[in-house]
Amino acid sequence: MSSNNGKTAKTRRGENNLASSVVLFVIMMALFFGALYSLSFLTLGNPWPMLACLVLFALAFWIPQTITGRSDSAGEH
Repeated sequence: MSSNNGKTAKTRRGENNLASSVVLFVIMMALFFGALYSLSFLTLGNPWPMLACLVLFALAFWIPQTITGRSDSAGEH
């Protein structure tokens, strides 16, 4: 017995359509690969590439988990 009485199911709060998910994925992967690429300039005399790596790497994980609200979607089915 269904409780939706013939109504179409709405998407859950926080779910995006495919296009916005792909765009978000591409941006975060660009940040992640930028962090890896910055390490190619790392030398003992130049610590700035490591700082850039840490900042880009942190942003690549922090933005999806906090700003876009993806951290609380693991238990949803």
